Formats: sequence, structure tokens, C-alpha cells
Amino acid sequence: MLSEFETQLLGVMMMVIMLGMGASLTLKDFAIAVKKPAGIAIGLVTTYVLTPTLGVALAYSLQLPPAYAIGLILMACLPGGTTSNIFNYFSKGVLSLSILMTIVSTVVAVAMVPLVLGIFTANIEGEWRIPPENVAQVLFVLLVPTVAGMLLRKWNANVGAITELVGGILGIGAIVFLLVTWVPRNYMLLASTPWQVYVASIGLGVGGFAVGYVFARTVRQDARRARTIALETGIQNGPLGVLIVLLTFEGQKQQEVLLVPVLYSLFIVLTSAAMTVWFRRISQREEFARDQAKIGATPAAT
Repeated sequence: MLSEFETQLLGVMMMVIMLGMGASLTLKDFAIAVKKPAGIAIGLVTTYVLTPTLGVALAYSLQLPPAYAIGLILMACLPGGTTSNIFNYFSKGVLSLSILMTIVSTVVAVAMVPLVLGIFTANIEGEWRIPPENVAQVLFVLLVPTVAGMLLRKWNANVGAITELVGGILGIGAIVFLLVTWVPRNYMLLASTPWQVYVASIGLGVGGFAVGYVFARTVRQDARRARTIALETGIQNGPLGVLIVLLTFEGQKQQEVLLVPVLYSLFIVLTSAAMTVWFRRISQREEFARDQAKIGATPAAT
């Protein structure tokens, strides 16, 4: 499904993406995270409870075969990345909250992803299950460039900021790369793919936006923070999911399991872009309303 060159390039891209992720972090960020337990709780619940539950619900309601179900649930159990931070920036979300949620989900991913994946795939047939230790090994390896990015940021803040930006752009670039190179070669596969797989691949992202927003309002977050949480909940680390599948399965099994992560990665850019435009317009209207209210409250000149 992916050529050897694409697989190797994706691995390099993931290393650079995680380097950028690390370059966005400082020890101060962790101190802030500890002082704001609400942000930590929100990040953990949305990443490791809400989206996995949504993934399982989609898999069973659409009656997906084991190969597609495992690919979907894997994507649902993964943390977000700097891509979600970029979309939140352009949507005028609360960037500090977005980064905090990304920090939380990424730092605990080595322990939480294998655990949650094991729980939510317990009923999947053995031959299709992704060994939790495989996921832990991949995530542990990816911690190396993350730590390197943090050290780079500490050494030179400007270089760290540029690395962070490059990592975020590459997150989107990796998905666009898959779109440009993979789709033309696999159009016959796409044409024969059951509609349920498309619904699942798109629904995980769109459903994540909805679930994240509703959850945020339920825990009494304001509308702007709720939109931030919605994007964080709906956007998973697609390239990471693809990489885990490539390192776990071979041959026909790999192609079947890989389909949902690839489709998710392709469609999440489109749906996230649409949500970003919508959220940005809402934020601009709110800002305009606040400015008008301030003008109206200003005493008239005598």
C-alpha cells in the first residue's frame, strides 16, 4: 500500500514532527500543567476516554471487519500533535490550552496508549490485535527526538521556535504527501472500499469535534475554550498511526489495517480546515460583539 521509500520517508517525518513537538515544550510548561489540573484532566479524558469510546462505538455500529476495526480503534487511542496546535492558532482558539492538552497526552502516551488500546481491543480476534508492547516501543523511540527538541529549545529559544513551526507544518505535510502519492496509485482500492469504512474514517474526526465540544461545555468551559477542546479531541496523530501499523503488520494484513489510518489522515485535514474556518468566524463575531459592548459602555463625551 505504501512504497518502501514512502515508509522510510514517513519514519523520518515522524522524527522531525516529534522534534518539533519537543521544541514547543519547556520546563515551565510542565509547571503550568501541574498548577492547572483542570487542563490535565480534560486532556486525559478527551484523549484516552472519549475518542477511544467513540472509535469502538463506530466500529461496532458500522459492523466493521476486524482489520478495519483495529485500524479505527488504534487511531482513536492516539494522542494529538502539533497539527492540532496549528489549527487552533488559526481558529483563534486558546492556544495555551491546546498546547497543554498536547503536552499531557504526549507525555503519558507511552503508558496510556498501550493500556487503552489493550482494553478497547480486548474482543478483537488475536491475529488482528496490535501488541501493546509494539506501540510502547514506537512511542518510546519517538520520545528521543521529543527530548532532543526540548533541549534545543532550552539551548536557543529562536531555533526551538523555528523547529516547532517546521514540525507542525511537517505534520500537515506528511498527510498531504500521502494524499498526493498514495491516492493516485490506489484509486481502485478506494473505489472498492465499503462506504462504512469512509463513514468510520471521517466520523472519528467529526465525531471527535462534537464530543469534545459537548464535554467541554458540560464541564463548564466557555465557548472559546470548548472550540479549542473540540479541535484537540478530533485531531489525532495520523502519521503515528500509519507508522505503528507499518511496523506491526506485513503483507495483506498490513494493507487492510492501514486503510482506516490512511483515510483518516487524508480526511482530517479537510474536516479540520472546515472547522477552523467556522470557528474563526465565530471567534471574530465574538470579538466584534465584545468591542461593541465596550464602546456602548463608554460614557458619552460632555
